[in-house]
Amino acid sequence: MAGSPQSDGRLPEVRFLTVAEVATLMRVSKMTVYRLVHSGELTAVRVGRSFRVPEHAVHEYLRGAFQQTA
Repeated sequence: MAGSPQSDGRLPEVRFLTVAEVATLMRVSKMTVYRLVHSGELTAVRVGRSFRVPEHAVHEYLRGAFQQTA
């Protein structure tokens, strides 16, 4: 497969979270998560009518937010 992330064609393991799971993890409302997704501050994938957020994107966002306040 040309341009695949791994030479054997498998995708790296990525854990996707729902908006509700992200909200619980970040201890914010679901609306806050939607705002972050729509503003582009939090990476998400649209699946049908809902969003899924890669777990690593949540950690990156929180790490960046923590560094800004420190």
